[in-house]
Amino acid sequence: MRKITYAEALREAIKEEMERDHNVFCLGEDIGLHGGVFQVTRGLSDIFGKDRIRNTPISELGFTGLAIGAAMKGLRPIVEYMYIDFSFLALDQIFNQAAKLRYMTGGQVQIPIVFRTQGGAGRSNAGQHSQSPEALFCHIPGLKVIMPSSPYDAKGTLKAAIRDNNPVVFIEHKLLYSREGEVPENDYIVPIGKADIKRKGTNLTIATYSNMVYRVLSVAEKLKEEVDIEVIDLRTLVPIDIKTLIDSVKKTNKLVIVQEAVRRGGVASDISSQIVEKIFDYLDSPVKIISGENTIIPYAHNLELMAIPGEELLEREIIEFLNLKKV
Repeated sequence: MRKITYAEALREAIKEEMERDHNVFCLGEDIGLHGGVFQVTRGLSDIFGKDRIRNTPISELGFTGLAIGAAMKGLRPIVEYMYIDFSFLALDQIFNQAAKLRYMTGGQVQIPIVFRTQGGAGRSNAGQHSQSPEALFCHIPGLKVIMPSSPYDAKGTLKAAIRDNNPVVFIEHKLLYSREGEVPENDYIVPIGKADIKRKGTNLTIATYSNMVYRVLSVAEKLKEEVDIEVIDLRTLVPIDIKTLIDSVKKTNKLVIVQEAVRRGGVASDISSQIVEKIFDYLDSPVKIISGENTIIPYAHNLELMAIPGEELLEREIIEFLNLKKV
């Protein structure tokens, strides 16, 4: 099977869905001739024109409201925020309008809209361009939240999000755009709300998502002589596939949850509470959470690396959690 990058997979998903459905259009800052800050929409304005690949002013609140109105009238907008940090300027529209209108109109209107953006640290973009605030969006009923890790999943879940009749927050990671992976040329979707077991194991379950998937997989391989780790890529945070997690923990009896985001009020804490409530008797030890520090992401790269979980930290924490003696 051919290999393409994460960014190319996203571009293909958008292009194919725009060809399939003329109601799909994109809007955001510099997404036309420039192709977006991370080049995901590069070349699409040449194919579809300025009416369907719309450059917007630097006004997130304004163009988000425009997209919601368009969705109410039957179009299917894909909104791109340069950085997830900039979406905060549009939270009233996302939280109080997009997330609630279908419910508050008794289903008379649908809001088929995708909010595409990227988060995460690792490029020395400092505190206002490096956050991982996915938990904010997970907290709001009416929004679906997707954070794929691989090119295959990125293309399949984005296509599913574009076809969905509900608002979807689609969060990419800035370090994943150049990552290559196998992606079929035929049309396919990855169902929203279905986790993927990236590595089967019997002794420990690690649940994670986005860029942390690759760090966890690397550590699982390093520790394979000491422990057989099952790695679950959540892919979708809302709705979350709690059944796959439960089935895995019933088998391994131990759970570690890894997130790049700060721990306080995070996705990992919510998952931990659900596991404890539902299958407490299957746990041989407390659920372990490994997360970013409760701090602003520093600009200095060496400090930035200390603020988020790296492979050395993951390995050390897992060894300590399992009381292993490294061979």
